[in-house]
Amino acid sequence: MNSYYNRILSATGLAGANKRWLGLLFVVVLFGTYACSSSSSVTGNQQEQPTESSNIQSLDQVTPPSPDPRVGLKAGLFDAEEAIWNLEMLSQTPPPEDFVGSTNSDLAFKGNYAIQGNYNGFMVWDLSNPEDPSLVVDFLCPASQSDVSVYGDLLFVSGEGLGGRLDCGTEGVDKQVSEKRLRGIRIFDISDIENPEYVSNVQTCRGSHTHSVLDDPQDDENVYIYVSGSAPVRPEEELSGCSSAPPSEDLNSALFRIEVIQIPLDSPENAKIVNSPRIFENLTEAPSHGMSPADKEQIEKAEEEGAFVAEIFGQPRIIPDRYVQQMLAQVVEQRGGEGEPTAQDSAMLRENIGKMIEERFGGNDDDGEEDLMANRGPNQCHDITLYPEIGLAGGACEGYGLLLDIKDPANPKRVDAVADSNFAYWHSATFNNEGDKVLFTDEWGGGGQPKCREKDPMEWGANAIFTIDENNEMDFQSYFKMPAPQTPEENCVAHNGSLIPVPDRDIMVQSWYQGGISIFDWTDPNNPVEIAYHDRGPIDSTRMQMGGSWSVYWYNGVIVNSEIARGLDIFELEPSPYLTENEIAAANTVTFEQLNPQGQPKYDWPTTFALAKAYVDQLERGNGLSADQLANTRAQISEAEKASGSNKSDILTSLANNLDGHANNSSQTAKVNKLVDTLHKLAAK
Repeated sequence: MNSYYNRILSATGLAGANKRWLGLLFVVVLFGTYACSSSSSVTGNQQEQPTESSNIQSLDQVTPPSPDPRVGLKAGLFDAEEAIWNLEMLSQTPPPEDFVGSTNSDLAFKGNYAIQGNYNGFMVWDLSNPEDPSLVVDFLCPASQSDVSVYGDLLFVSGEGLGGRLDCGTEGVDKQVSEKRLRGIRIFDISDIENPEYVSNVQTCRGSHTHSVLDDPQDDENVYIYVSGSAPVRPEEELSGCSSAPPSEDLNSALFRIEVIQIPLDSPENAKIVNSPRIFENLTEAPSHGMSPADKEQIEKAEEEGAFVAEIFGQPRIIPDRYVQQMLAQVVEQRGGEGEPTAQDSAMLRENIGKMIEERFGGNDDDGEEDLMANRGPNQCHDITLYPEIGLAGGACEGYGLLLDIKDPANPKRVDAVADSNFAYWHSATFNNEGDKVLFTDEWGGGGQPKCREKDPMEWGANAIFTIDENNEMDFQSYFKMPAPQTPEENCVAHNGSLIPVPDRDIMVQSWYQGGISIFDWTDPNNPVEIAYHDRGPIDSTRMQMGGSWSVYWYNGVIVNSEIARGLDIFELEPSPYLTENEIAAANTVTFEQLNPQGQPKYDWPTTFALAKAYVDQLERGNGLSADQLANTRAQISEAEKASGSNKSDILTSLANNLDGHANNSSQTAKVNKLVDTLHKLAAK
C-alpha cells in the first residue's frame, strides 16, 4: 500500500472573532468537531426470488451474535479488524492522495455517482460497479465541512471554517478580516460531472455548517436552500450587515435565525438570501445532563496522573498536552524567562489555568451580554431534514428538536418544539415514510469523543423516536442506541443515516462514527430493534484518532458509507430471518435519479411480484395468515409469475378475491388489503 495511506487523520478546527463563541469553539477544537423519475439500479440485475419462506422470524425473536463481535476488534487505519452481520461488504476504497488525512464528510447522489464531501473539497465516485467504484473527480477546494447536495445539474457545497477561500486556494486565510474568505454556500455546475465548474457562491454571516435543498412543487423556476451555520458571526467589516449582538439590542442580529437562499435554476449566479426566519422565538434554555460515570472516571484518573484539568463552561475538561505546552511557554514569557519551563512554572499554570483559558478564549463577559443571552433557547440549527411531500421539516437545533411547516419554502414556521434532558446536542432528523414519526439524533460530545463506553448511559448520545399527531405535535416514544460498547479510543455517538425503502416497515441505516454502522427497525416506535451492523476496530489502540462512519445512506440498492479516515465503503443487504430476500428485492425496485438525504424523498413502490412476495413474508412474520394460506398464496404467485396474458391475470384475480374474503379475519387486515391491491394491479398489467 502506498506510504501516504499511513498518514494520520487530522481534524480541522474553526476560529472566530467573538470571544464567547471563540470559547465555545475552543471546546470543540479541543475535544472534537461537530460533524457535523426512475433510473437503472447500480446493483445490476436482480435474481429470481424464492417462493418458500426461509426461517422468517418476528423481531421479538432477534438473536444477534453473542458475544458481540464488535467488542475487542484489532485497531488499524486501513487494516483494522472488522465485524459484520446481515450485510455484505462489496468494496472498500481509500481516498485519493490529496484527501488522505482530511475528514471525509457527507454524501449526495446523482445517477450512478456518489459525491463525497471532504474538508479539502469533494470527490465524485462512479458506482456503476459497486464492487469496484472508480474515482471520477477529486476537486481540491478546502473548507470545513464541505457538506454536499445536488439538484439537477447543480452541486452545492457548505463552507464554514475561517480558512476557506473564494478562489478554492489551499493556502488558507491568515487575516481576521479578509475579502478572500468564503463562508457560506458554493455553487457548481456539474452538467459535465467530470469537469465541475465553480459558478457562484452565497456568503452568510455564520457560514454554512450544513444545508438542505428544498424543491417547491409550486415553483419550477427556483430551488431553495436552508442554511444552518454554527460558527461565530463574522465581522461586519468582512460582510456587511453581520451582527453578533443579542436580538434585544439589534433586530438584525445574525444569531437566533437560519438563512433561506433562493437559487434561480436558469441563472444560479444570481442566488441570494431571501429570508432569515427566526424560528427559535420564545424558546427557553433546554434542560441538560451532567457528566457520565465514564467521564467522571476519566477526569479522576487524569488528575491522579498529573494531567492539567480546568473547568470550561461549567464542566471539567482535560487540557491536551499541545495546549498545556503553549500556556507554559506563556508563563515563562510573562516572568521574563527563557528555556524550558520550571516546576514553579508548572505549579503557577496549574493554579491559574482556568483563568488563563477564560482570558484567552472567552468566558462570562462583564459587559452584560451574558445576562442578555441567559435562559434563551438555541440560536442555530445543526441540521434540518426537509420532507416536502408532507410539508414538514425536522430541525435538530442544539437543545431542541423542532417541527417546521415548509409549505411556503421561503417562510418556514415552527409548529412544535421538544426538549429532553437526556439529549446534549440535537444533531439530525429522519421521518418515517408515512410522516407520522420522526427520529432525532443526539451528537453528545460533538462527534470527537468516546460516548459509547460501557458505563455511558444508553439514553445519552442516542436516538429519540417521536410520533406526530394530526395537530403536528410530537410525542416521545423511546430511545435507540447502537448496543455494542466501544473503547475510550473510539469517537462514537449517533450521527447521519437514512431510511431503507422496505415496504410497510421503518428500517434505518445509521452512522455511529467509530461505532460503525447499524441497521435497525423502528416500525414499532416503542421497540426499536437492531437487525444488522458493520464495525471496525479503532484507528489507534493507544489514543483517540478521529475516524469512523460520518454518514451512511441507502441509494438505489446499495448502502454507501462515508468513512472519515478510510474512504468509501459500499455494502449490500444480506437476507436474514428479520429481513427477507423478497423484502430486499422490493426495496431495490425504488430508484432515484438523485438523492439528498437531508431532502427526504417519499418512497413509492412500483407494482411488482417482489412487492407481493414481500407482503406475504411480512404476513408470515406477523402471523397474519395461516400456514396453509401462506403456502397456497406463495404457490399461486409463483404460478402466475411464470404465466402470461389472461392466464396470469386469472390466477392473480382469483387469489386476490380469495384473500379479500379472509382479510377481516386476519390479525393484519391492513397488510392483507395491501397484498390484495398489489395482486389486482399485477393482474391488470
